[in-house]
Amino acid sequence: MSAARRAPRSRRVLTRRLSLTASAAVAALVLTACGEGDGGTAQSGSGANYVAGKDGIAVVDKGERKDAPAIGGETLDGSTFDLADHKGKVVVVNVWGSWCAPCRAEAPNLVKVAEDTADQGVQFVGINTRDPNKGPAIAFEKDYEVGYPSLYDPQGKQILRFPRGSLSPQAIPSTVVIDRDGKIAARTLQAVSEKQLRAMIDPVLAEK
Repeated sequence: MSAARRAPRSRRVLTRRLSLTASAAVAALVLTACGEGDGGTAQSGSGANYVAGKDGIAVVDKGERKDAPAIGGETLDGSTFDLADHKGKVVVVNVWGSWCAPCRAEAPNLVKVAEDTADQGVQFVGINTRDPNKGPAIAFEKDYEVGYPSLYDPQGKQILRFPRGSLSPQAIPSTVVIDRDGKIAARTLQAVSEKQLRAMIDPVLAEK
């Protein structure tokens, strides 16, 4: 068999392997859905150190933070959102699904803090995942009067954009705080209270 005929098969094998890798990553996220956060001092896969307190909030010192990924695209209401448009603001990213009980429990807290901090330059955005169609997610937002946008991400592609070794959202729900420079500052892998949200946001807001 000539090299010209072998090449297409090689490309098919590579494509299949890449697809399996992405599928495995999404499956791992599903396995941690509605899970609890971690605690103590931890180290991520690529060796970037962070500290997670007993409250389940992990933080990174300003000089050690990794860049947030280029998340953006279609939102549940049919408009678009691009994280890059909000550089210079503190951005709170919440990963949720309409099927997730802890997501329902934390929704009023997210809505309240989003309203309270909007005039301080804080932008909230959701990443709705694992909902096969928009209907239940739109109903969720209506029920909880969510005023901020949510990216529609049924296959978890937005989540996979977070860099290896960063405080990535590895469970559902997860909440990540991105600083004014577009770097990942804090994360929790559990449903959050108002107090926890403010504990994540306030130190980043206070940074110069």
